[in-house]
Amino acid sequence: MDNESREIVRLWRVYRTIHQLCNHRGYLISQSDRNALMFMVQKKDDPADQMLVFFPDEQSVGIKTIKKYCELMVAKGVGRGIVVYQDKITPSAAKVISEVSHSYHLESFQEADLLVNITEHTLVPQHIVLTPEEKETLLKRYRLKETQLPRIQPTDPIARYYGLARGQVVKIMRPSETSGRYVSYRLCY
Repeated sequence: MDNESREIVRLWRVYRTIHQLCNHRGYLISQSDRNALMFMVQKKDDPADQMLVFFPDEQSVGIKTIKKYCELMVAKGVGRGIVVYQDKITPSAAKVISEVSHSYHLESFQEADLLVNITEHTLVPQHIVLTPEEKETLLKRYRLKETQLPRIQPTDPIARYYGLARGQVVKIMRPSETSGRYVSYRLCY
């Protein structure tokens, strides 16, 4: 396989994983957006909740590109975005991403992080993000305070994949030899 073919396969794997990520987060991807280097997705249950996914064509993403994406998000009225970069993001561009987090949510993933969908790995148990209602039911059923739940950091690869925000709870289901399956919960803090 020559270098060009390898690059095409690599990009296809990244593109497939980002589409799966959007789907796992509850977003719909229209057929017309499947081949774009920037596409918009919307929540299945709330079409007003939209997210833009960007694929910058430069190796090192700079501040100018990130600001352009931020302006585009504001112009389209979109509150969430994902930047899938090839090699690196400059420190000044990373600073802009963290500074805009109070206005809207902009995440970044390196292409290498998306070559494989981590949720499909045999060693990664099934994770289900709970709705706020399911979280309240869980806390009431076990008479717990939120702070008594085990924690998962927002920088954890699974938490990043699902876009977990502070305060959200994820249900983890592992196979168990004695009981069939073992269920645990983690709070993103």
